[in-house]
Amino acid sequence: MDSLITAAARALAAGDPLGALKRVALRDDAPALALRGIAMAQLGDLARAKDLLRRAARRFGPKETVARARCVVAEAEIALVSRDLSFPVKALGAAREALEAHGDRVNAAHARYLEIRRLLLIGRLDEAEWRLAKNDPSMLPPATRTVHELVAAGIAIRRLRTKAASAALVRAGQAASEARIPALAAEVEAASLHLTAPAARLTANGSERPLRLDEVEALLASRALVVDACRHAVRDGRTVVSLARRPVLFAIARALAEAWPGDASRDKLVARAFGGREADESHRARLRVEVGRLRSKLRPLARVTATPRGFALAPRRGREVVVLARPLEVDADHAAVLAFLADGESWSSSALALALGTSQRTVQRALDALAAAGKVQSFGRGRARRWMTPPVPGFTTALLLPAPLPGD
Repeated sequence: MDSLITAAARALAAGDPLGALKRVALRDDAPALALRGIAMAQLGDLARAKDLLRRAARRFGPKETVARARCVVAEAEIALVSRDLSFPVKALGAAREALEAHGDRVNAAHARYLEIRRLLLIGRLDEAEWRLAKNDPSMLPPATRTVHELVAAGIAIRRLRTKAASAALVRAGQAASEARIPALAAEVEAASLHLTAPAARLTANGSERPLRLDEVEALLASRALVVDACRHAVRDGRTVVSLARRPVLFAIARALAEAWPGDASRDKLVARAFGGREADESHRARLRVEVGRLRSKLRPLARVTATPRGFALAPRRGREVVVLARPLEVDADHAAVLAFLADGESWSSSALALALGTSQRTVQRALDALAAAGKVQSFGRGRARRWMTPPVPGFTTALLLPAPLPGD
C-alpha cells in the first residue's frame, strides 16, 4: 500500500474525510475508490459513496478477499444509515467471517456491530442483547468501543433500564474522547439527551406533567395502577394485562383511569369507545357488553363498578390510578410507523414494512394518512422515494419504539 493510500486511511480513521479526499480524489485504483467511498459516506453523500464502494469491490481481484469484504461492510453501514434494511444480511455475515478468518479483528468487530445495530433497529432486542454479550470490547480501539457502548445504551433505553443506559453512555463518552473523533462524541451526546428529555406524559387526578425515562421506570415499578397508552396495557408493577389487540376495551379503560377517583359518564365512554356523540339504547347495550369484557380482563388488577352516571375504576392493590401517555398524541393506527420515522432518518416504505413485519401496502396507507395530516413528508419518486419527519425537539421517542417494557 503506497503512502497516499496509508495517509488517506489514517485520515478516515481519525474522522477527517476531507483530508482523505485531498490525497485520493483523483485516483481510480481499487484502494482509492474504496477510501473515496468511505469519505463520501462520512460527508453524507450516500448514493455516491455506495457507487464508489461497488466499483472498488469489482476492481479488487478475486484473491483480495479482505479488501472485498471491507467494501461489503462499508456498503452495509451505508445501507443501515440510509435505512435500507433489505441489504443482504448473508453477504454481511460472509464478509465478517472472511475478515475473522484473515485476522482483521477490528473490521470483523465492526461488521458484528452492524448486524447488532440492525437487530436493534427492527426491535429484535433479545437477539441483539445476546449477540452483544458475546463481544468483548476491551481489546478493540476506542472508536469501536464507543459503538459497543452506544448499542448497549440503546438496548437499555428501549428496555427502560436507565441506570444501565447511563453507565453505558458514560463509558461511550470516555471511549469517544480517546478516539478524538468529533462525530462520535456528538453521537454520544445526542444519545445522552434521551435520558433527560421528556419521554411520556403522566395524567393523574386531572393534571398532567412530563416524565423522564427514569421517572417512567420508577412509575412502572411502583404500586400504582398504570393505564399505559404507550403500549396499550394496564399494569400495577407485578401484573400486566395487554389490551393491544382490544382497542375498544383500552379506550374504555383509559377513560375510566382519567376520571379516577370519580366515575366516567356513559356518554363519555360511548364517545371514546365508539365515536358516538350520545349514548342511545344500542350504544348502552354495547357498552355494557364491552364493560363486562373489560371486567374479565382486569379482574387481577381492578374492579369496574357501575354508578348512577356511568362506571368507575377501583384498583385492588394500587394506591392510585394514573395514565401514562406519549409526549405527543398520534393516531394509534399509525404510531408504529411514526415511531420509526421519528429518528429523523429517511425510510423507504419497503424498509418500514420489513421492520414492522407487515405488508408494504399497509405501510403505504399509513404513510399517506400521516402525510395528509402533515406529520411526515416524502422526497424522490418510485423506488427511490423516501419518507421522513424531523424529530420533535426536546422529546425522546423511546416509548414509541418496538420493544417490550418491563413485565411484557
